[in-house]
This record gives sequence, C-alpha cells and structure tokens, in this order.
Amino acid sequence: MIVFRDTEQIPADFGPSAVAIGKFDGVHAGHRAVIERLKADAAASGARAVAVTFDRNPLALLRPELCPDNVVSVERKLELLGELGLDATVLLTFDRELASRSAEEFVEEILVGALKVSTVLVGRDFRFGHRGAGTPDLLRELGPRYGFTVDVVDDVFVEGSERRVSSSWIRELLAEGDVATAAVVLGRPVDVRGEVVHGLKRGRELGFPTANLSETVDAFVPEDGVYAGWLHDHETGIRHPAAVSVGTNPTFDDVLVRQVEAHVIDEDALDLYGHEVTVEFTRRLRGMVAFDGIEALMAQMSADVEAARAILAADALE
Repeated sequence: MIVFRDTEQIPADFGPSAVAIGKFDGVHAGHRAVIERLKADAAASGARAVAVTFDRNPLALLRPELCPDNVVSVERKLELLGELGLDATVLLTFDRELASRSAEEFVEEILVGALKVSTVLVGRDFRFGHRGAGTPDLLRELGPRYGFTVDVVDDVFVEGSERRVSSSWIRELLAEGDVATAAVVLGRPVDVRGEVVHGLKRGRELGFPTANLSETVDAFVPEDGVYAGWLHDHETGIRHPAAVSVGTNPTFDDVLVRQVEAHVIDEDALDLYGHEVTVEFTRRLRGMVAFDGIEALMAQMSADVEAARAILAADALE
C-alpha cells in the first residue's frame, strides 16, 4: 500500500479512485466492513481503492478538552490499513488550514483534483469541511457536478448487540478491562507494541521474571489488572503464552507510571531486552490489588500463571 502524507505527493495520473473517508481509529470491525465494500466498488469500476484519513483526531485541534485518547497510534493505523489490501492511504495533516476549508473545497481539491474520485464511501454520521458542514447529502448533491457517486455505508453491529461498532465503545471496553468483547468489536485481538526495557527486576526476584514494555506503546492500554495473553517477539517471530500485568504494582507502591509487563510462561531464562514485542490481551483474570506481604503476592502470581495457562490452552484447542 502506498502512503501519501500530502496531496502534493499524489501523481497527476493517479486515479480514478474509489475513496473511503474517516478517522479509522482502531481500524475496527466497522472500518473493515467499509474497506471491504470499498474494494468491491473499486474492483467493479476499475478504480484504485483509497482510504483518506487524518494524522490526529480533529478534536485534538478544535476541542482538545473533549478529545479522547486514540485507540491506536497513527503509524499503527497506517499499518493496519495496509493489511487490508488497499492501493493507497492519504494521511491528511489536520491543521488550521485544513479545518478552515469549506466542504466543497475539500471535495474539489482533494477528492476530485488530487484523487480523481469516481466513488465516495462514508458513514451516515460522517461530517467534513469547515464547521462540519459537509454531509452525505451534500456529497450526493456535488456528485453529479464532479462526476462521482456516493455510497453511504450502514452501521455495523456485533451479533447479539444493539450497539453499533465504534471507537468510543472500544475505549469504554478497554477502560473496563473487557478485552474479550473489545476484540470482537475490533475484529482482531487487543494488543500493544513496545520495546522491552529494564525494570526493577522484582518479578525475577520473586520467581516470575517479566518483560517490561517501554512507557511509549502504540495503542490504548486496557484497565489495570492481570490478563491471560501472548507475547509476540518480533526479533524471533515466536509467540509465547504469557500472564500479563498492567498497573503500578500497589503492593510495593514504588512504580510511578502504569506499565505493561508480561511473564512468559515456562520460559524463565528468556532474554528479551531491547526486543520489539507485541503483547496481546486474551482475557482479564482479576483487578490490580495490594497484597499483605510477599508470600500472599507470590501465591496469587502462581495462581495467575496457572489460570492463564489453562485459558490459553483451551483457546488453542478451539
């Protein structure tokens, strides 16, 4: 997939294009349904399948006090979009200049001028242009003038739920630690990626060495607690079963920031320092609590590892 970080990078002979526009935060099941529809529309018309998205949530500029945390980083978003078989993604810088463009200018300059759009796909609640004046109805009005059709995509619902798939719902689920449901809404496992760094080595002293992720990771970290999950080592390509802890270790009360650390089950001698890893969350085992002494903590850690082992083994058989 080609990534254009500025419309000036788009070749003059690029197009025609079938274009889906949106924030695509999380690249969740709803977004994936849109992309599948986009690819079908593109194939039917002989056009390129292109996603147009932004380098930040527009609220980060317009109403920062209301802007939620991203489900994934911008670079991870591009990576996830690239896995879906698109021809290109256009990453627009959402700055004051872009925010001040009228909806018709957005259509004329970006969709028509740069991308030679033949079909536009948007959700029913999509808004664009200055003060959000652009709507699907406006796109339908402009289509005949500029030679494109509009495909408005219905909301996607999880089977058995009356709530539509959205990034907001995913954030709520992650904030509750419900990674199992969040994975269904995402259409993929909940995970975070980072570099393994040196920690206090307390886990090793207690007999449960952990791989501590750097403070900077590429996705929304679930609620504090202990999880069954997996650790993917990008250097070796090996996927290890793990018991994963998120939080500040309240038993010792000396960890100042939330951290993600994974104990690889049955691999106590594994050296992961400096490796880029992805930690995948399968199911939450318990919340984060302060224990009354080392022995109680070690007993619970042993129980957590056994619980994680059983869950992961059962999942592997499904």
